[in-house]
Amino acid sequence: MNMVTTAITVPNNRGKIRGALLEKAEVQYKIEDENFYEGKIVVERLSEANDILPFTISEKLVKAYNLTLNGGDRVSFVGELRSYNKMIDGKSRLILSFFVKEVVESDENESDCINELSLIGYICKEPVFRTTPFNRQICDVLLAVNRASFNKSDYIPCILWGRNAKFIQNQKVGTKVNLVGRIQSRPYKKEISEGVFEERTAYEVSCQRIELVSNDSSEGSESLA
Repeated sequence: MNMVTTAITVPNNRGKIRGALLEKAEVQYKIEDENFYEGKIVVERLSEANDILPFTISEKLVKAYNLTLNGGDRVSFVGELRSYNKMIDGKSRLILSFFVKEVVESDENESDCINELSLIGYICKEPVFRTTPFNRQICDVLLAVNRASFNKSDYIPCILWGRNAKFIQNQKVGTKVNLVGRIQSRPYKKEISEGVFEERTAYEVSCQRIELVSNDSSEGSESLA
């Protein structure tokens, strides 16, 4: 008897966020006669600080789940972190947004605030390793994550700390990794002219666990939590 096996596809970009809307979400653009809303969700950290994360959701999902998307509404979304380039002040900037694919009911056994993301992608720029004045080791990595459709990739900045930073600093461009972490927002000041600063917010994935993934499954993987 011939046995037919079906390969299990592991999502390469999947996350869940839960929190309260910062303000009412509004329609921002339309694609093929479908409106898309954009807004921001406030997710508390264990440190009691907040991450304020941008999200995008289709009108179809808003209607299907009867969402009001008003400021203060508590929501729980499943989706993926996407990137796109936007011209701002004559310069192209990388913009990140959580693209909602599912709206889920709150589970009483889960925390009021959830922020988790799993990525499988390729290092597409040389990792940048540095040590802070407080002797913390940090490594910045840009991952290219292929989308399942549209033949596109999302470019997602990630930050690694301590032994994870040391682990990844010498990996080459093109290395495939599986990274688990959370999406974080980080305010900073950008000098736009001499002595003139502008308040901005950077979005990145703070890594909690990472492993190298071989394209040949027989070779296994190497991981570091």
